[in-house]
Amino acid sequence: MFDEESSKKRIRLTPSVAFAKIQQYCAYQERSHREVKNKLFDYGLYASEVDDLISKLIVEGFLNEERFAKAFAGGKFRIKKWGRIKIKQELEMQGLTKRCVAIGLKEIDPSDYRKTLKILIQKKSAQTTEKNPFKRKNLIARYVISKGYEAEMVWEMLKED
Repeated sequence: MFDEESSKKRIRLTPSVAFAKIQQYCAYQERSHREVKNKLFDYGLYASEVDDLISKLIVEGFLNEERFAKAFAGGKFRIKKWGRIKIKQELEMQGLTKRCVAIGLKEIDPSDYRKTLKILIQKKSAQTTEKNPFKRKNLIARYVISKGYEAEMVWEMLKED
């Protein structure tokens, strides 16, 4: 019944103060339009003010969906070892266009992608104690597919082992 959010006193920022803060927010790392829009609403701005500030950020180069898609896809692949499917879903959840999603996914080098998948399969195989080869492959496949890799590619690599 007691809502923590409502107990906090909301301070409404002026558009100029909010713009200065949001510039720093965008300069720190690439952000999607949705993240920035939500942050501006958190500052207590009205929809018209939010739209004005977002267009200013785009014009000044602080906000760029293509750049965000490239940074997001590249980072999630290199650091978290996510597959294309999971990255694509996350980018779509951020509200990016199909074109921007495709540009982001191009950041992933196909040969690196296969190498990473192979390494993930080997690591999971070393951790798995299951003796039954069918169950073992199934466990490994489920794990790698849950990280966003294509099922066909996963099963193809598992057959090679």
